[in-house]
Amino acid sequence: MSTVVQPCARCGARWAVQGRPLHWCPRCRGVLLSPAAVDAPAERRNYRWVARSPDHRARAARAARAATAAATPRYREIPRWGLRDLPPQPAPVARQRFSSLTERVAGLLTATAAVFAVAAVAELGRYLILMYNRTRLVDPTLLFVSDFTVYFAAGLALALALLSAIALAGWLIRARAAAYQAAGRHEPRSITALLCGCLIPGVNLLWPGVFLTELVRARGGDPRMLRAVRIWWCAWILDGVLVVAALCWRAADSLQVRADGVLFAVYTDLAAAAVAVLSLWVMRQCEGLDLRGRLRAPKRWVAAAGPIVPVIEPVHPVPETAERARDSVVGKDEGTPHESDVRQQEEVMAQ
Repeated sequence: MSTVVQPCARCGARWAVQGRPLHWCPRCRGVLLSPAAVDAPAERRNYRWVARSPDHRARAARAARAATAAATPRYREIPRWGLRDLPPQPAPVARQRFSSLTERVAGLLTATAAVFAVAAVAELGRYLILMYNRTRLVDPTLLFVSDFTVYFAAGLALALALLSAIALAGWLIRARAAAYQAAGRHEPRSITALLCGCLIPGVNLLWPGVFLTELVRARGGDPRMLRAVRIWWCAWILDGVLVVAALCWRAADSLQVRADGVLFAVYTDLAAAAVAVLSLWVMRQCEGLDLRGRLRAPKRWVAAAGPIVPVIEPVHPVPETAERARDSVVGKDEGTPHESDVRQQEEVMAQ
């Protein structure tokens, strides 16, 4: 008996090789593998044995039928699972110092202007009481109310002015950073230098105008904005001079000079209120808004090259010609001389 066999790939039968190898299995007509020794080790064989249960063919057929009979998988509604496609969130902006005051700078400036106006009215009332007291006695209650109103309005105005100055300094820092970033340049001044230049008394008469001028030029150097900054700068310096003069006036020994100092305080408070309004105006100008915070519409004035010509030509009367006159007569059913002659001729022939 030959020790060389050919296993069948379909039924697993092994056929002894008698001379030439076979290609097809005599039992099931399956493909025969290449000849190999019966006792050859597993690593040298060209086949391997797989253990299967006796009913593996029936189970495979049932699984195939069940797979073909099943319906197509589908969802009754849109699935709520999966990756969440959230829109891109803006990068968090680092909050600067005094950011809470900076966001309320417009309201602070408005309140400062209003309180300084009230302080001016209170100082004017005190001056009128002093004028009245030259010839008559004044009720102590009225004096107490006047003094309380003056001191309270002055203290509240100074507190609001300080808060407004801090808020404006924060706004200036933020506006300069945005302007230089949009221009692709680096901020040349540090935050400490900007705060010191805006808040130190005496120094803040000069440097805020310089900082604002640099801001306007970083944004393109609009002549109207530069003019607004210069107007505010002059008013700011004038208000500082008035404050120093009012303090010196209050230190006088003469009663008349002190009374004049009360009247001068009225002008100082009115100037401070005007500076607060101008500060709000300059801030709105730099932001592209009007004084009320509305978007400012750009205007362009163009010189006219000639007189105004109407777009639609007016209607002019058309002169009446002979043909139009004849048509108008016919339209009124009035007979012409030619028609009357023809009618008379027909009447004669009829007779």
